[in-house]
Amino acid sequence: CRTMDGPELELTIPAGEAPRAAGATADEERIISMNEMILLKLGELVLKGLNRNTFENALIKNIRRRLAPLGEFEVRMAQSTITVTPGEGADFEGAVERVRKIFGVITFSRACVTEKSMEAVCAAAVEYLRPQLSRVRTFKVETKRSDKKFPFNSPQISAEVGACLLDAFPNLTVNVHEPDVTVRVEIRDFAAYVHGEPEQGAGGIPVGTGGKAAILISGGIDSPVAAWMMAKRGVELTPIHFASPPYTSERAEQKVAQLLSRVAAYAGRMYMITVPFARVQEEILDKCPEDYFTILIRRFMMRVSERIAQIEGCAALITGESLGQVASQTLQAIAATDDAATMPVFRPLIGMDKSEIVAVSRRIDTFDLSILPYEDCCTVFTPRHPRTRPELEAVREAESALDVEALVNAC
Repeated sequence: CRTMDGPELELTIPAGEAPRAAGATADEERIISMNEMILLKLGELVLKGLNRNTFENALIKNIRRRLAPLGEFEVRMAQSTITVTPGEGADFEGAVERVRKIFGVITFSRACVTEKSMEAVCAAAVEYLRPQLSRVRTFKVETKRSDKKFPFNSPQISAEVGACLLDAFPNLTVNVHEPDVTVRVEIRDFAAYVHGEPEQGAGGIPVGTGGKAAILISGGIDSPVAAWMMAKRGVELTPIHFASPPYTSERAEQKVAQLLSRVAAYAGRMYMITVPFARVQEEILDKCPEDYFTILIRRFMMRVSERIAQIEGCAALITGESLGQVASQTLQAIAATDDAATMPVFRPLIGMDKSEIVAVSRRIDTFDLSILPYEDCCTVFTPRHPRTRPELEAVREAESALDVEALVNAC
């Protein structure tokens, strides 16, 4: 984190490690010792045209950066699939948790790598999937044969592996319509892979491919969700936080930094810029009509954020506003707010209701922090009767009592 006039401070983001529980079962220990890796399937990236390589290279770069603190991993692209192979001593469990949150990955699977022979594939299916198959009653096998030189076709491979599994697990029967477990076999150029059901990834497109924008971030529920949604569309984020000491506490700012660390698990590296805002609020309180206070505050936030965004090389602003949620988020109030900015302003939550926003915040693990009772600058000096349908000329008239340029420069 850094303030506009202060030093940079290192913000350590938790690695999201998932340590293996003590007393692992024999099956768990056996799986750990097998040649295990991660298969990542791409989402809408496969629909890109001539610039598809740009998106794929950005995704690979993001994966390598996220996994670097966990040890050595080989990350490579082959046939629209990214393979992540751990090196000696690498934190494989931590890597699984991290790739789950990387935008651009639609699904991923923990897979066993084996040589390309029917004997090896059958043996891998029996041993690698034993913990899953020993606890269910029905299964089916699906095969994808990318290497057309392999001597068996896909139906033959599925039939052979299925027969081996039926011999190894007397509890199993085949159900091709609604199986408890689907065993997946992939025969690729360099090896064969065996895995179970894929897990859902974060989706979206790689961060950095959608440009750079500044997000106005508070300690509430909405703005972290807005940040996550724009990062999902490939936008690199510069968070701007407005603090009003002594009216807001240092703990309120720390809360925002913690919220961003959770968003960063998806959005990648970010630097939060904190803007001292108390002087602006005091000037508005002293010189402007009370019912315009909220709108004028928002207009100054837009001006200051745009100035910082230009310095940081951003092309747009992002806010967490939802239409009609509060007094400053009516159509007229939003229009009066946007009048103070020249950059495009994106509002990804504009058509969502509160329950939908809360559902996303729970999904990305920001809700519990957002509801902690630390006031931010938006809740300081709240007017008793805010103007919900302000006329633009009246807003400009109320603002004329202030030295706008001097206050923006001071921020």
